[in-house]
Amino acid sequence: MKRRVFIASAAAAGMGLGAATVAHAQVADLNDAINKAGRQRMLSQRASKAYLALVQKVESRNAQQVLDRSIALFERQLGELKAFAPSPAIRATYESLETAWGAFRNELTDAAPSKEEAARVVKLDTAVLALANQGTGQYEAASGKPVGKLVNIAGRQRMLSQRMAKFYLATAMQIDPAASTAEIGKSRTEFVSALEVLRNAPEATAQIRQELVLADAQWLFFNRGLQRLEGAGASPALMSDVFVSSENLLAIMDRVTGLYSEIKT
Repeated sequence: MKRRVFIASAAAAGMGLGAATVAHAQVADLNDAINKAGRQRMLSQRASKAYLALVQKVESRNAQQVLDRSIALFERQLGELKAFAPSPAIRATYESLETAWGAFRNELTDAAPSKEEAARVVKLDTAVLALANQGTGQYEAASGKPVGKLVNIAGRQRMLSQRMAKFYLATAMQIDPAASTAEIGKSRTEFVSALEVLRNAPEATAQIRQELVLADAQWLFFNRGLQRLEGAGASPALMSDVFVSSENLLAIMDRVTGLYSEIKT
């Protein structure tokens, strides 16, 4: 029997990332499309992270809410982005994403979380992430404006926060630990570099820079947790710290992405 996923209530509640996440029922403009398309990348990694947490009984209640809300928001935004698609090529990307998402969603919800299922979840999220990233790039190209690139970069930071936490939990479960550790390292390098780009962009407002100061502080805490896995191994307390700090970092970067998407130039 399928686990019950509270899609309707989750859709109403949003992701717990603030009003900006659920403010628009439809895509408002190309900046908003880039924001939402980029958020789909993040949700693929966030859903996997939550699933791995459930397998290891880390933040179980929180993880179940994160999983349910991620599924609901992904499906809502998928419909919005497909409907808004300004070209056949973009529409085709979202049709392919719909197929990949269906397989991934089934793996997330068809059975009780287990280590065997977790390895398949991590494998299936790869196709979803790749197509979501492709769609984000296509929307950025359709925009053709410098701010569109910044919305994409800021939005990608959300995904990287979840990707690092996901691979942290995968390493703790010994799901291809060498590759998982390498992926954390690659994501860490990209995340730090992108923070500099966002901070130094001419379009960065005082409010954006203020949020990035908060991101710096949260990143230090999150990164410390990631590094502790490499030294002392994973304990439930350490995994909980990484899970929670990844959610906090995500919330900040979601606000930064929203602020960049509101710039009209």
